[in-house]
Amino acid sequence: MPSAPFTSLPFERFGTTPPSSPVVISVPHAGRDYPLALKTALRVPLSGLLPLEDRLVDAVAKAARTHQTTIVQLRARAWIDLNRSEDERDPLIDEGATTTPLAQQSAKLRSGLGLVPRRTSAAGDLWARRFTDAEITTRIVEDHRPYHDAVGAALQAARARFGIAVLLDVHSMPPLAPGGPRIVIGDRFGHAADGRFVEVVEAACVAHGFSVARNAPYAGGHILERHAAPGTGIHAIQLELDRTLYLDRKHHAPGAGFARVVDLVRVMLDALAEEARLTPLAAAAE
Repeated sequence: MPSAPFTSLPFERFGTTPPSSPVVISVPHAGRDYPLALKTALRVPLSGLLPLEDRLVDAVAKAARTHQTTIVQLRARAWIDLNRSEDERDPLIDEGATTTPLAQQSAKLRSGLGLVPRRTSAAGDLWARRFTDAEITTRIVEDHRPYHDAVGAALQAARARFGIAVLLDVHSMPPLAPGGPRIVIGDRFGHAADGRFVEVVEAACVAHGFSVARNAPYAGGHILERHAAPGTGIHAIQLELDRTLYLDRKHHAPGAGFARVVDLVRVMLDALAEEARLTPLAAAAE
């Protein structure tokens, strides 16, 4: 079956059935679809939401992929954040959220970056009103669950065919402190993937001349926590790319470094697939 996008859901899915690679690509934060219900609830200009976007990192992933199953969210992160769990609902803006003591909330939720982001550091509070339980539940049912179902199904299909599956969850980040890493690899401190997969991704970064760090400041979020299961042959890595590496000076369009970053990601994908195929099918499936 030829590779093709399917757009009836709020994400695109590219790839063949059965899968042609043990590697699966996820791009959850690059969506640029801002529904009318979102726009009418804003207390800030729409531009205030742009820092939440992993701006055009979906273009990087699409250009880099060859035959890997690839799932790309279309809906904006401001609508719902797929890298947060369903229970990270913010009681300050969500009437259906369970009131949880502050000390028991995740750091992201406390900072206003829960399932539906409440604020950004640049724009401050985003919403002119609170959302009803029905509104947020609809987003969970129509956006959050279908995306995770698609990622989970892709990983299961890859493991069924190859005995092993590797998820590369692709994100972008603002520049870190001067002299800091330009790329961050997250594996939840070794819990989401065997070290050999992290090592080949890291080696690709070094070979391309990029400084790289592991798990600091991004160790991987809900997507890795939910889908990674190295003990059963499903590995997952979160990749954070400095946006200045591939965007123009205004951070709105591809820049001079775009092709270099695409080449880097393609090398990573090939290296992950090669490493995965080093594991005998029977051993991986045990």
